[in-house]
Amino acid sequence: MSANGPNHIGLTTISRTVASLAVGVVHTLERAVVGDSRMRTARGNAWEAVCADRARAAQRRELDRRVAELAAARVGVGDDARTTVS
Repeated sequence: MSANGPNHIGLTTISRTVASLAVGVVHTLERAVVGDSRMRTARGNAWEAVCADRARAAQRRELDRRVAELAAARVGVGDDARTTVS
């Protein structure tokens, strides 16, 4: 049976009303299975994005601090080697 046969139903062949009702049924079923307290919301998604951004910024700050620390230690070692050789 091919996908383009007479029994094929695509989004273009069903009405918006039927599609809307189907989405409503799926959404209601999801709420029943997952529960209202565990449903993902736009606010929850935004807060997760803010938290992830803050975590990445903290990791970048820590990496920058460590790189600066290593660079300072390397400069200090280089200065000691030059003064010893002179």
